Amino acid sequence: MLVRVCTEEHDRPAFEVLMSDIVPLLDACLWHEKHARRILRTRRVRHGGLWRLGQRHMVRRVPLGHVAIIATWNYPYQLLGIQLLQAIVGGNRVTVKPSERAPLCQAALLELARDAGLDAARLNWTEATRKAGRELLERGGYDHVVFTGSTDVGREIASSLAPSLTPSTLELSGSDTAIVLADADVEFAAASIHFALTLNAGQSCMAPRRVIVEGGAYEAFTRAFRTRFESLEPSRLVRGSEADRCRALIEQAREAGATEVVCSQESSDSFGPTAVLDCPADADLATSDHFGPAIAVIQSDSRERTLELAGTSPKALATSIFTSKPSEAERLARMVDAGFVTINDCLLPTAHPGASISGRADSGWGVSRGELGLLAMTRPQFISTSSRKLRIPTDEPSERVRRNIEKFVRWRYGR
Repeated sequence: MLVRVCTEEHDRPAFEVLMSDIVPLLDACLWHEKHARRILRTRRVRHGGLWRLGQRHMVRRVPLGHVAIIATWNYPYQLLGIQLLQAIVGGNRVTVKPSERAPLCQAALLELARDAGLDAARLNWTEATRKAGRELLERGGYDHVVFTGSTDVGREIASSLAPSLTPSTLELSGSDTAIVLADADVEFAAASIHFALTLNAGQSCMAPRRVIVEGGAYEAFTRAFRTRFESLEPSRLVRGSEADRCRALIEQAREAGATEVVCSQESSDSFGPTAVLDCPADADLATSDHFGPAIAVIQSDSRERTLELAGTSPKALATSIFTSKPSEAERLARMVDAGFVTINDCLLPTAHPGASISGRADSGWGVSRGELGLLAMTRPQFISTSSRKLRIPTDEPSERVRRNIEKFVRWRYGR
């Protein structure tokens, strides 16, 4: 039923909906069933030192309270479903504002949740309209707000929550980078990057918007990448205006000196995956946050230049590194500003149910998904219990005892 609703509402292939939207959500459900109790269990805080004699310290996780989720549309089941799952498992009451671009999909998902036993005391939802989103924020009274969407709207939401000091998780759009080092398997890199570019018509927040290819790998990579476009059919974007924006960015890159534009066949109401080769590094296509299957391919002549180019985006969601030397990729990963780094893969590993996503800079703040995302839907409460009999004296000690304590402090902490 979920597959049918999504294919009708978004015109996506049924198998793609199943594997990229529904299966990751089911995986997350199983993962939480197995690990949530361990993650949220009350823990002993140990090794407090001699001064904590007779004390027992514990930390437990308690619900945030009332969580509002403002949902997005590009993966209408996976993204909303996992956010809802983590909020509910954390013990919270949840109100959802479904996306106006996926009202049928998310209504179906929320009705399934209601049928599974989440009554109105734990789950409610508003209409799937922009007006409902504004009213939700104006009404307030929430202990945490989760939003997935564009950076511009994320800023507006952050501003509206600031007066009440309401905390938020903002999972905002990316403008991500794939790096192909000189020793990479270029055929594999081309296939992986192309898959990320075309999945869901390029409407994935963590899909790359630029490829930086080092040294002698450039010609071989572009040759392998070019062949991937030969038999593609164009895809309909959910937001038709985004197709026009992608076309404008491509034309601007061509005018700025790009040597070749590789694409599938287009029609008036669709936009096919497109690669701009030899794209100038300062072209808007290489630095913007467009949300469609258009990618800039840039050549780098040094590692320093690669890092410089990778740092040109104001967003820092994900980076992919392709190389035959994983140790070199791990070293490079420590030098790039990204919340998620994939080595010799692109996009697919980000769906791991235990992996967390954390935006940086214009890609937002807070953590979602995985263990850290579940913990973010709770808050820590520390509990200390002191023995009435075994405890450090609080009365003023004698001179001799005080001198001995001072000697002990110098020995213990001055080593």
